[in-house]
Amino acid sequence: MSQGTGQNFGPSRSASPAVTSASEFATPLATLHPTTPAPDSPDYKVAGVEGSHRPICKSCVMPEAKPHIFFDHEGVCNLCREYEQEKQVEASSKLLESDLLKILAKHKGQGKYDVLAMCSGGKDSTSALYYMVTRYKVRPLAFMFDNGFETPEAIANVKRAVDKLGVDFMFFKSGYMKELFSTLLKTDSKAVVCHPCSLWYMDLAYDTAARYEIPIIIAGWTKGQSTSQNVMSKCGCNTSQPEFKEMGEATKQFIETYIRPNPRYKDFPTSMEEVLKRAQKRHKSLVLSPHWFLPFDQETYVETIRRELGWEYPKLSYPGRSTNCALNFVSVANSMKHFGYTHYHVEMSKLIRQGVLSRDEALRDLDFNVKKSTLNEIASQLNYEYK
Repeated sequence: MSQGTGQNFGPSRSASPAVTSASEFATPLATLHPTTPAPDSPDYKVAGVEGSHRPICKSCVMPEAKPHIFFDHEGVCNLCREYEQEKQVEASSKLLESDLLKILAKHKGQGKYDVLAMCSGGKDSTSALYYMVTRYKVRPLAFMFDNGFETPEAIANVKRAVDKLGVDFMFFKSGYMKELFSTLLKTDSKAVVCHPCSLWYMDLAYDTAARYEIPIIIAGWTKGQSTSQNVMSKCGCNTSQPEFKEMGEATKQFIETYIRPNPRYKDFPTSMEEVLKRAQKRHKSLVLSPHWFLPFDQETYVETIRRELGWEYPKLSYPGRSTNCALNFVSVANSMKHFGYTHYHVEMSKLIRQGVLSRDEALRDLDFNVKKSTLNEIASQLNYEYK
């Protein structure tokens, strides 16, 4: 097992894979409980729920956020209308499982590991690892990164999976990002907490793939998340997309104004495109998700990993039926405050358009009611308090 120190951007070069005990790195979050505060209470406002009072599209779950997201006379957003026009082209370019098999076969057997499987402990990344081993018979190195806010349940899910599948496991835990997160909160930046974190973890993944000369990085991204090499991450914040334009600009401005001047972060990337450009200079790795290619729906693979790997849903996470770190609650509250929506609204809206998720399901999973005390328990680790 390898545990990084976080002194540099990316893991230490001495890291080596091994399986470790999940409890060793568990973050205590025993007091986190969801609640539904009254609309006039401070909890309601601090949680940022007032952003959800904006009118939302009648077809998806995106709120109106002019000038980039706007509604027509029928109450349908421009993103849904554009999808209607483009879906025929998208259907003709649908990814097939045979495409994935060809890619895996081309790169299989070139080194000790065929793929680097990024693991969060969630259903999507756990099932991606499962299928890599059982369905595609490749040799993965499972890789989990902890920004200091990972939950015991997520770590336990990964530990059970790697034990049952018998694969090598690298765990990288670092406090490197905490100063950045603290600065973001204290400056009241509009930057989305998850975005710089995604830049960090993708750089870690590329760096690890380069170190072990692994040709493919496997993610657990769904069809509503990244499906192109340009974005690379569900939180990558592709500024060419109207949903992410303001978020991406806020992230870049925050990094350039507050983070790059700090010697600790002088080389921190400002965008996922910059991460990709750097990575290609070190080692060329493809980034793929089997969920782009597999014919299975979410219910099918959740049932499979629960039965085969003992996977469990966490007691508390956002959105509903997800597995995200504790800091995600703070990220969501800030996004709702500044933008009225989160990158989860973007993802689920895409799934609704594709017919993979119902609008009612999305609305249920996106409901955000968290106590101010919960946010402060998390933010206290960053020396910040919600007033």
